[in-house]
Amino acid sequence: MVIIQNEKIAGIPVLHVVKAEKQQEKLPLIMFVHGFTSAKEHNLHFGYLLAEAGYRVVLPDAIYHGEREQSLTNEKLQLAFWNIVVQTIHEVEQLKQALCDQNLVQEDRIGVAGTSMGGIVTFGSLATYPWIKAAVSLMGSPNYEAFFDAQIELAKQMRLSIPLSDEQLKKERERLAPYDLSRQPEKLRGRPLMMWHGERDQVVPYHYTYEFYHQIKPLYPNEKLKFISDDEAGHKVTREAFLETVQWFIEHV
Repeated sequence: MVIIQNEKIAGIPVLHVVKAEKQQEKLPLIMFVHGFTSAKEHNLHFGYLLAEAGYRVVLPDAIYHGEREQSLTNEKLQLAFWNIVVQTIHEVEQLKQALCDQNLVQEDRIGVAGTSMGGIVTFGSLATYPWIKAAVSLMGSPNYEAFFDAQIELAKQMRLSIPLSDEQLKKERERLAPYDLSRQPEKLRGRPLMMWHGERDQVVPYHYTYEFYHQIKPLYPNEKLKFISDDEAGHKVTREAFLETVQWFIEHV
Protein backbone atom coordinates (compact mmCIF):
# COMPACT_ATOMS: atom_id res chain seq x y z
CA MET A 1 0.00 0.00 0.00
CA VAL A 2 1.28 3.46 -0.93
CA ILE A 3 0.86 6.16 1.70
CA ILE A 4 0.80 9.92 1.08
CA GLN A 5 1.84 12.14 3.97
CA ASN A 6 1.34 15.90 3.95
CA GLU A 7 4.20 17.09 6.15
CA LYS A 8 7.03 19.57 6.47
CA ILE A 9 10.61 18.60 5.75
CA ALA A 10 13.26 21.24 6.50
CA GLY A 11 10.33 23.60 7.06
CA ILE A 12 9.05 23.08 3.51
CA PRO A 13 5.51 21.71 2.93
CA VAL A 14 5.72 18.49 0.93
CA LEU A 15 3.78 15.41 -0.05
CA HIS A 16 5.89 12.45 1.03
CA VAL A 17 4.90 9.34 -0.93
CA VAL A 18 6.22 5.87 -0.12
CA LYS A 19 5.11 2.27 0.29
CA ALA A 20 3.86 1.74 3.84
CA GLU A 21 6.06 -1.28 4.46
CA LYS A 22 9.15 0.65 3.29
CA GLN A 23 8.42 3.85 5.22
CA GLN A 24 11.43 3.62 7.55
CA GLU A 25 13.86 2.03 5.08
CA LYS A 26 16.72 3.69 3.21
CA LEU A 27 15.31 4.06 -0.29
CA PRO A 28 16.25 5.72 -3.57
CA LEU A 29 14.80 9.24 -3.57
CA ILE A 30 13.03 11.17 -6.33
CA MET A 31 12.16 14.84 -5.85
CA PHE A 32 9.51 16.24 -8.19
CA VAL A 33 9.01 20.02 -8.54
CA HIS A 34 5.75 21.51 -9.82
CA GLY A 35 5.26 24.31 -12.34
CA PHE A 36 4.61 28.04 -12.00
CA THR A 37 1.22 28.78 -10.32
CA SER A 38 0.75 25.04 -9.72
CA ALA A 39 1.20 23.07 -6.47
CA LYS A 40 2.58 19.80 -5.16
CA GLU A 41 -0.77 17.96 -5.35
CA HIS A 42 -0.96 18.41 -9.12
CA ASN A 43 1.87 15.92 -9.72
CA LEU A 44 0.72 13.26 -7.30
CA HIS A 45 0.33 10.69 -10.09
CA PHE A 46 4.12 10.81 -10.57
CA GLY A 47 4.61 10.24 -6.85
CA TYR A 48 2.23 7.32 -6.75
CA LEU A 49 3.73 5.43 -9.70
CA LEU A 50 7.30 6.00 -8.51
CA ALA A 51 6.43 4.92 -4.96
CA GLU A 52 4.81 1.79 -6.39
CA ALA A 53 8.13 1.10 -8.10
CA GLY A 54 9.95 1.26 -4.74
CA TYR A 55 11.11 4.87 -4.50
CA ARG A 56 10.69 7.46 -1.77
CA VAL A 57 9.11 10.48 -3.50
CA VAL A 58 8.96 14.04 -2.22
CA LEU A 59 6.84 16.69 -3.94
CA PRO A 60 7.46 20.15 -2.41
CA ASP A 61 5.51 23.39 -2.64
CA ALA A 62 7.70 26.16 -4.04
CA ILE A 63 7.69 29.53 -2.27
CA TYR A 64 4.46 31.51 -3.00
CA HIS A 65 2.74 28.31 -4.17
CA GLY A 66 0.31 25.85 -2.61
CA GLU A 67 0.46 25.98 1.18
CA ARG A 68 3.05 28.78 0.88
CA GLU A 69 0.81 31.05 -1.16
CA GLN A 70 0.87 34.68 -0.03
CA SER A 71 -1.93 36.19 -2.14
CA LEU A 72 0.50 38.01 -4.41
CA THR A 73 -0.94 39.76 -7.43
CA ASN A 74 -0.25 38.03 -10.73
CA GLU A 75 2.17 40.85 -11.63
CA LYS A 76 4.17 40.44 -8.40
CA LEU A 77 4.24 36.67 -8.83
CA GLN A 78 5.56 37.06 -12.38
CA LEU A 79 8.28 39.41 -11.15
CA ALA A 80 9.26 36.86 -8.50
CA PHE A 81 9.68 34.05 -11.04
CA TRP A 82 13.48 33.79 -11.01
CA ASN A 83 13.66 34.31 -7.24
CA ILE A 84 11.31 31.34 -6.90
CA VAL A 85 13.48 29.25 -9.23
CA VAL A 86 16.72 30.03 -7.36
CA GLN A 87 15.18 29.51 -3.92
CA THR A 88 13.70 26.18 -5.01
CA ILE A 89 17.12 25.01 -6.23
CA HIS A 90 18.47 25.76 -2.74
CA GLU A 91 15.53 23.95 -1.16
CA VAL A 92 16.20 20.82 -3.24
CA GLU A 93 19.48 20.53 -1.32
CA GLN A 94 17.76 21.21 2.02
CA LEU A 95 15.16 18.50 1.43
CA LYS A 96 17.79 15.98 0.38
CA GLN A 97 19.96 16.73 3.41
CA ALA A 98 17.08 16.52 5.88
CA LEU A 99 16.02 13.11 4.57
CA CYS A 100 19.60 11.84 4.53
CA ASP A 101 20.03 13.01 8.13
CA GLN A 102 17.02 10.84 9.01
CA ASN A 103 18.76 7.86 7.37
CA LEU A 104 15.92 7.45 4.87
CA VAL A 105 17.82 7.79 1.58
CA GLN A 106 20.27 5.74 -0.45
CA GLU A 107 22.51 8.71 -1.11
CA ASP A 108 23.95 7.35 -4.35
CA ARG A 109 20.44 6.96 -5.83
CA ILE A 110 18.77 10.38 -5.99
CA GLY A 111 16.82 11.79 -8.94
CA VAL A 112 15.22 15.17 -9.62
CA ALA A 113 12.42 16.01 -12.02
CA GLY A 114 9.90 18.74 -12.69
CA THR A 115 7.36 20.28 -15.03
CA SER A 116 7.75 23.74 -16.62
CA MET A 117 9.23 25.90 -13.83
CA GLY A 118 10.06 22.61 -12.11
CA GLY A 119 11.91 21.54 -15.24
CA ILE A 120 13.86 24.80 -15.15
CA VAL A 121 14.68 24.10 -11.48
CA THR A 122 15.81 20.60 -12.50
CA PHE A 123 18.33 21.98 -15.00
CA GLY A 124 19.63 24.50 -12.44
CA SER A 125 19.95 21.74 -9.86
CA LEU A 126 22.02 19.65 -12.29
CA ALA A 127 24.33 22.64 -12.73
CA THR A 128 24.68 22.90 -8.93
CA TYR A 129 24.60 19.46 -7.32
CA PRO A 130 26.88 16.58 -8.33
CA TRP A 131 24.92 14.19 -6.08
CA ILE A 132 21.97 14.04 -8.52
CA LYS A 133 22.23 10.67 -10.25
CA ALA A 134 19.60 11.19 -12.97
CA ALA A 135 17.05 13.83 -13.98
CA VAL A 136 14.00 14.51 -16.12
CA SER A 137 12.87 17.91 -17.37
CA LEU A 138 9.34 18.20 -18.73
CA MET A 139 8.81 21.48 -20.65
CA GLY A 140 11.78 23.13 -18.91
CA SER A 141 14.57 25.36 -20.16
CA PRO A 142 18.30 25.03 -19.42
CA ASN A 143 19.01 28.45 -20.97
CA TYR A 144 18.42 30.71 -17.97
CA GLU A 145 19.97 33.88 -19.37
CA ALA A 146 18.41 33.56 -22.82
CA PHE A 147 14.98 32.86 -21.33
CA PHE A 148 15.38 35.81 -18.95
CA ASP A 149 16.16 38.08 -21.94
CA ALA A 150 13.13 36.74 -23.83
CA GLN A 151 10.84 37.43 -20.86
CA ILE A 152 12.08 41.01 -20.54
CA GLU A 153 11.70 41.58 -24.29
CA LEU A 154 8.15 40.24 -24.21
CA ALA A 155 7.29 42.47 -21.24
CA LYS A 156 8.59 45.50 -23.16
CA GLN A 157 6.60 44.56 -26.26
CA MET A 158 3.47 44.28 -24.13
CA ARG A 159 4.36 47.63 -22.52
CA LEU A 160 4.25 46.10 -19.06
CA SER A 161 5.81 48.00 -16.18
CA ILE A 162 9.24 46.63 -15.20
CA PRO A 163 10.14 48.11 -11.77
CA LEU A 164 13.86 47.54 -12.30
CA SER A 165 16.50 49.75 -13.88
CA ASP A 166 18.70 48.45 -16.70
CA GLU A 167 21.53 48.06 -14.17
CA GLN A 168 19.29 46.04 -11.83
CA LEU A 169 18.16 43.85 -14.72
CA LYS A 170 21.79 43.24 -15.64
CA LYS A 171 22.56 42.15 -12.07
CA GLU A 172 19.52 39.86 -12.02
CA ARG A 173 20.69 38.25 -15.26
CA GLU A 174 24.23 37.81 -13.93
CA ARG A 175 22.84 36.16 -10.79
CA LEU A 176 21.38 33.40 -12.97
CA ALA A 177 24.68 32.55 -14.71
CA PRO A 178 25.81 29.85 -12.19
CA TYR A 179 22.57 27.92 -12.83
CA ASP A 180 22.61 28.21 -16.64
CA LEU A 181 23.41 24.66 -17.75
CA SER A 182 23.61 25.68 -21.41
CA ARG A 183 26.72 27.72 -20.52
CA GLN A 184 28.40 24.86 -18.65
CA PRO A 185 27.18 21.54 -20.08
CA GLU A 186 30.30 19.80 -18.79
CA LYS A 187 28.64 19.86 -15.35
CA LEU A 188 26.31 17.12 -16.55
CA ARG A 189 29.27 14.71 -16.41
CA GLY A 190 27.34 12.13 -18.41
CA ARG A 191 24.54 11.78 -15.89
CA PRO A 192 21.31 10.31 -17.29
CA LEU A 193 19.03 13.10 -18.55
CA MET A 194 15.65 12.88 -20.25
CA MET A 195 13.87 15.90 -21.72
CA TRP A 196 10.30 16.07 -22.98
CA HIS A 197 8.84 19.10 -24.75
CA GLY A 198 5.78 19.87 -26.86
CA GLU A 199 6.59 21.61 -30.13
CA ARG A 200 3.52 23.86 -29.74
CA ASP A 201 4.53 25.14 -26.30
CA GLN A 202 3.67 28.85 -26.06
CA VAL A 203 5.00 29.32 -22.51
CA VAL A 204 8.50 27.81 -22.36
CA PRO A 205 9.96 27.83 -25.89
CA TYR A 206 10.58 24.38 -27.36
CA HIS A 207 13.72 25.47 -29.19
CA TYR A 208 15.70 25.96 -25.95
CA THR A 209 15.60 22.28 -25.03
CA TYR A 210 15.84 21.08 -28.62
CA GLU A 211 19.01 23.11 -29.25
CA PHE A 212 20.44 22.09 -25.87
CA TYR A 213 19.87 18.43 -26.71
CA HIS A 214 21.95 18.78 -29.87
CA GLN A 215 24.56 20.80 -27.96
CA ILE A 216 25.14 18.04 -25.40
CA LYS A 217 24.60 15.02 -27.66
CA PRO A 218 28.37 14.65 -28.33
CA LEU A 219 28.87 14.31 -24.55
CA TYR A 220 26.68 11.18 -24.50
CA PRO A 221 28.00 8.26 -26.59
CA ASN A 222 25.49 5.99 -24.82
CA GLU A 223 21.81 5.59 -23.92
CA LYS A 224 21.87 8.03 -21.00
CA LEU A 225 20.46 10.98 -22.96
CA LYS A 226 16.92 11.07 -24.32
CA PHE A 227 14.87 13.81 -25.95
CA ILE A 228 11.17 13.23 -26.61
CA SER A 229 9.51 15.73 -28.92
CA ASP A 230 5.72 15.85 -29.21
CA ASP A 231 4.56 17.67 -32.34
CA GLU A 232 0.96 17.84 -31.10
CA ALA A 233 1.54 18.99 -27.50
CA GLY A 234 1.48 22.52 -26.16
CA HIS A 235 2.30 23.47 -22.57
CA LYS A 236 0.81 20.36 -21.01
CA VAL A 237 2.48 17.10 -20.05
CA THR A 238 1.00 14.06 -21.77
CA ARG A 239 0.38 10.65 -20.22
CA GLU A 240 3.15 9.24 -22.43
CA ALA A 241 5.56 11.79 -20.97
CA PHE A 242 4.90 10.92 -17.36
CA LEU A 243 5.06 7.17 -18.03
CA GLU A 244 8.41 7.72 -19.79
CA THR A 245 9.56 9.72 -16.74
CA VAL A 246 8.75 6.87 -14.38
CA GLN A 247 10.51 4.38 -16.65
CA TRP A 248 13.58 6.64 -16.91
CA PHE A 249 14.05 6.63 -13.15
CA ILE A 250 13.45 2.88 -12.93
CA GLU A 251 16.28 2.41 -15.45
CA HIS A 252 18.73 4.99 -14.08
CA VAL A 253 18.21 5.55 -10.35
